[in-house]
Amino acid sequence: MNMILAIAGGGAIGAVLRHFFGALSLHFFGAHFPWGTLGVNIIGSFFMGILIALFAHYWSPSPELRAFLTVGLLGAFTTFSAFSLDAVTLYERGLILYSFGYIIASVFLSITALYAGLILIRQFFTS
Repeated sequence: MNMILAIAGGGAIGAVLRHFFGALSLHFFGAHFPWGTLGVNIIGSFFMGILIALFAHYWSPSPELRAFLTVGLLGAFTTFSAFSLDAVTLYERGLILYSFGYIIASVFLSITALYAGLILIRQFFTS
C-alpha cells in the first residue's frame, strides 16, 4: 500500500506541474505549436537521466521513494500520450511538416536530454 501511495503522491504533483508548465507555455508561446508537451518531455527525460544515474551509482533510496520520483512524479509530468495526440492533431490540421518535426524533435531531444542528465551526474560525481 505504501508503494501505491508513493506513486499516487508523485503522480499528483507531476500532473499539477505539467499543467502549470503547459499553461505557462501557452501564455508565452501561444497555441500554434505544442511547446508545453515538448518541454515537459525534454525536461522530464533530463531529470529521469539524473535520477537513474544517481540510483545506479550514488544513492539508494527506498523503493517507495524511487517509485514516487520516477513512476509517479516524472511519469505524470511527462506526457507521451499527450505527445501522440498533439502529433495527430497537427497532422489532421494539415500541418504535416509541423507534425513530423514535432515527432522528431520530441524523440531526439528527450533521449538527448536523458543522456545529458546521465553524463552530468557521472561527471559531477567522478570529478
